[in-house]
Amino acid sequence: MAKSIKAADVTKITMVCEAGIGSSLMSVNALKKKLKAAKVERVTVVHSAATQLASDAKLVICHKGMLKNVRSRAPEAVVVGFNFFLNDPVFDQVVKALVEGTEIVETI
Repeated sequence: MAKSIKAADVTKITMVCEAGIGSSLMSVNALKKKLKAAKVERVTVVHSAATQLASDAKLVICHKGMLKNVRSRAPEAVVVGFNFFLNDPVFDQVVKALVEGTEIVETI
């Protein structure tokens, strides 16, 4: 069964990539803009290389190719995977869940 987290329990989203530079930084900025436009001010978005991911992370977003690696580094986290660094529907789904107060379900 996939893990989930209640929107009310999300205060930080960690966007993870392999090296901590490049395309994923564009994703971080795009997600921040989407949250700001949706007036979600209580959630911060941080960027992390996979090797520096905090084991106590609660909500992590990463490329689907990294799901296994990220789950091993933060086993308690809800991990959501995306296919495209920009304009992936996952980003809108996360923002929508935060706005509506529903649950965010990890990618299987």
